[in-house]
Amino acid sequence: MNGFCYFPHTDEDIQQMLSRIGVKSMDDLYCDVPNDYIYKGEYELPDAMSEQEVRNYFNGLASKNCSLTCFVGAGAYDHYTPSVIPYITQRSEFLTAYTPYQCEISQGTLRYIFEYQSMICRLTGLDVSNASMYDGATSAAEAMRMMIASVRKSNTILLSETLLPNVIEVIQTYAKFYGTNILMISAKDGQTDKDSLSSLLTDSQNNIAGAIIPSVNRYGIIENLEGFADILHAKKALLTLYCDPSSLAVLRTPAEWGADIAVGDGQTLGIPLCYGGPYVGFMACRQEHMRKLPGRIVGQTVDTEGRRAFVLTLQAREQHIRREKATSNICSNESLMALWVTVYCALLGPQGLKEVNEQSFANAHYLYDELIKTGKFTKAYDAPFLKEFVLKPLCNVEALQQTLIDAGFFAALQTSEGFVSFCATEKRTQDEIDSLIKVIKEAQL
Repeated sequence: MNGFCYFPHTDEDIQQMLSRIGVKSMDDLYCDVPNDYIYKGEYELPDAMSEQEVRNYFNGLASKNCSLTCFVGAGAYDHYTPSVIPYITQRSEFLTAYTPYQCEISQGTLRYIFEYQSMICRLTGLDVSNASMYDGATSAAEAMRMMIASVRKSNTILLSETLLPNVIEVIQTYAKFYGTNILMISAKDGQTDKDSLSSLLTDSQNNIAGAIIPSVNRYGIIENLEGFADILHAKKALLTLYCDPSSLAVLRTPAEWGADIAVGDGQTLGIPLCYGGPYVGFMACRQEHMRKLPGRIVGQTVDTEGRRAFVLTLQAREQHIRREKATSNICSNESLMALWVTVYCALLGPQGLKEVNEQSFANAHYLYDELIKTGKFTKAYDAPFLKEFVLKPLCNVEALQQTLIDAGFFAALQTSEGFVSFCATEKRTQDEIDSLIKVIKEAQL
């Protein structure tokens, strides 16, 4: 250990610490680990390298990655990222701005969080947005807790079967450790079944706080949610919509559907795909539920000289209030991604976001029609979709997937029902779509 010259602890320091906890050596710290599991060899660490050698080494590793043209969605979408975003997010007022707790030295951070909140409110139509959360799935889990906190003496949440599987799993994990009951709303023809929702609400044994339902579901279908909010509100329960925020530029907003809370993942707002992250969850709600909103809210004010300024307003994190009263402690990690989303929305504006959806819609429907023409797929559902859809395969799916990978395409993701899922955003070109179709037509499946 003494070979590490930057470790501040002397041998005497280490012995004092070991003595304090009642052991004689560092090895004694691992006495509970079976001897067979303790590595006794030398670590295969490379020799020291120069900066250029390190760069070459990692470039060599990166060259082994297989870069595929993406025709898959399932909650992560290959949208265009304007090249200027990284340069703006690295400006000094953002890059060096301190955490928002000291407003006098963190105006850069506070401003972009305020603008982020404003844009989320505009997209969802709801009154209040918090600062960013980890991802869409954990935002949905926080919405579950928020509904239970808002509707007292109710400990059951309804989940639609048409939510993304990973979102359902994360909510169920949270529910298990918070002692929350979960009931599933059945699907009918690929959409949330209103009759199933009514039945669950009518059952007197179900003390229901609210329901979480997707706006665009796991099959890519744009759900018809007419009357869902009325049914829930009649039973004093709340409605949370899980949304793709990019699609809200052209679809009915959660507010227009009568939702109380909206959650989802902001990855579709210009954050590139990168091996599972990063993502950014969003959460917005009606004003009457504001005090149950987890995290923190940035507000606008003026300073002593009358200049526009920003401050933290409501803060429900455990650092600020009694721990047992706190709502959540996971609301600050993705602040950089909130800045990224804010710059993206500012660059594109309402018309740009609309064009993104129009181009995605055109590409996806062209792909859908051409896939049907190959004779290797048939319709799964007859329902509206935006950029993503599922089909019933009439061929060997594993052979299809391998053929596409060999040709440089990531497509035909299989669902638990045996469907195959495709997605085409505005990034996909006519040539890419035609090349994909050509590969499928010629494949011996």
